[in-house]
Amino acid sequence: MFGHRPDGTLVTDLSAMRRFMPFVSPRRNESLVYFAQSIDAEPGLAFLDQVNANRPPERQITYFHLVLRALAGCLTANPRLNRFVAGGRLYQRDGVWMSFSAKRAFTNDAPVLTVKRRMDLDESLGEMADAIHDKLGAGRRGARTSSDSEMDILLRLPPPIVRTALWLARGLDAFGLLPRKMIDPDPLYASAFLANLGSIGLKAGYHHLWEWGNCPVFGVVGLIAPGPDGRRQLQIKWTYEERIEDGFNAALALASVREGLEQPEKLL
Repeated sequence: MFGHRPDGTLVTDLSAMRRFMPFVSPRRNESLVYFAQSIDAEPGLAFLDQVNANRPPERQITYFHLVLRALAGCLTANPRLNRFVAGGRLYQRDGVWMSFSAKRAFTNDAPVLTVKRRMDLDESLGEMADAIHDKLGAGRRGARTSSDSEMDILLRLPPPIVRTALWLARGLDAFGLLPRKMIDPDPLYASAFLANLGSIGLKAGYHHLWEWGNCPVFGVVGLIAPGPDGRRQLQIKWTYEERIEDGFNAALALASVREGLEQPEKLL
C-alpha cells in the first residue's frame, strides 16, 4: 500500500499519458500488442551439441532453456519491460520472474505442469537448466504447489462464493495488500509466461494475457523447422500489453532475445 507491494515498487517518473493509460484501458486485454520473431536456430542447435556432450541424458540443456535464458537477459537489460499494472498504477517488479508450462507426460490426458521461478543471471546456463530439471521432475512426480491446494479448497465451495473470494482478492491486490505467500507461488504474477508448443510438434500461435495476476508478456515458442533457405528456424509469437511500455520500444527490447539465440555463447 502507498506505493509498495510485496512484488514491486511504484514507478513515479512517468509521463501523464503513461500514467493515464490504465484508466483508458483498465483491462489487460484491451491494450494488447502482437509481435512475431523468426530466429535462425542453427547456431543454437550447434551450441547445444557442444554443451551437452558431457551432460547425462536426463540433464540435457534444451533449446527452450536457451529461450528462457535469452528472455531473462532481455528483461534484466530492459527493466521497463519488467513492469506491471495494479490498481491503475504502474509498478517496477522486484526481480525477473518467469513462468512456463510443460506436460507431465506426452499423452493427451496428461495435465499441464506450470513452473514459476526467479531468473538470476548470476547463475550459469547449466545451473539454471539443472534447477529447472529439478522443478519439473518434482512436478512430474506429483508434487503439489500451494496454488494447487488453494484452488482445490475454492472448488469445493459454491460458484457464487468462489466469485466473491476472487473479487476480494482482486481488491486486495489493487491496494497492494495481497500477501506475499499468495503472490510468490502464483505463476500469473510473473514478468513473463512462456509456452513451449514446439515440444509437442506444434507451430507458435498468439496467446491472450490472463486478467488474473499481473503478467504483462506471453510468449509462445513453436516447432523448429526448415525455413525457405533450408536452415532450421524457430518462431516465437509474443503478446504484451502496451500499458507497461510503448509497443515499438518493447519490440526493440525483445529483439535482443533473437540476438541471444543466434549468438548463444553470450547465454553462458
